[in-house]
Amino acid sequence: MSTNIVIIPTYNEKENAEAIIRKVMSLTPAFEVLIVDDNSPDGTADIVKSLQNEFKDRLHLLSRQEKNGLGTAYIAGFNWCLARTYKYIFEMDADFSHNPEDLIKLLHACESEGAGLAVGSRYLTGVNVVNWPMSRVIMSYYASVYVRFITGMTIRDATAGFVCYTRETLQAINLDKIKFKGYAFQIEMKFKAFLKGIKIQEVPIIFTDRTLGSSKMSKKIFREAFFGVIELKLKSLFSKNDA
Repeated sequence: MSTNIVIIPTYNEKENAEAIIRKVMSLTPAFEVLIVDDNSPDGTADIVKSLQNEFKDRLHLLSRQEKNGLGTAYIAGFNWCLARTYKYIFEMDADFSHNPEDLIKLLHACESEGAGLAVGSRYLTGVNVVNWPMSRVIMSYYASVYVRFITGMTIRDATAGFVCYTRETLQAINLDKIKFKGYAFQIEMKFKAFLKGIKIQEVPIIFTDRTLGSSKMSKKIFREAFFGVIELKLKSLFSKNDA
């Protein structure tokens, strides 16, 4: 068993599933992969199952009965990993918007530089986003500005979904109390780590928008993130046990 595992949530990712798995499996040092699939009607899970003999004991599948949000998929994945002995637990998208090669940089930040949470940041050294329309770049960039202003965190890319947690960080956060299901989940997890005094280190990456499959972003997800940040801050002020 490797000490490193990459959680990849999927819903209708048949165009990307095999390629992303093979790329992660090719890396050195070794990473295992946990696919958390929300009953994709396009057969994503079947593709994963077909590869499990080839990547025996390194490729894992957690099948859920319905699509129930990014946050709950990751929480299910975290609990699966914590029930085992993994030391470094990663989040990554299936669509190659995150370059798998950058997993090594995130691992280095946690393993060698003492971070409890390493964040693949699009905005640490400017705006490193490829193939997004300008309207979405502006919305994403200023969303992180807004999060910093409300929460007091200094993270440049608070909504980033390409991260590495140490086992100890996930154990320190009460996962049962994580509320948000959409992209606000990414903010909430970072804020909980921040409240715990855990070292958060950003690592510069280049984010490239997907070329295959469709985006899961929606106005409902954006609204949850916008108002959720205020809720997180208020709860932290009035509840000593919020973290």
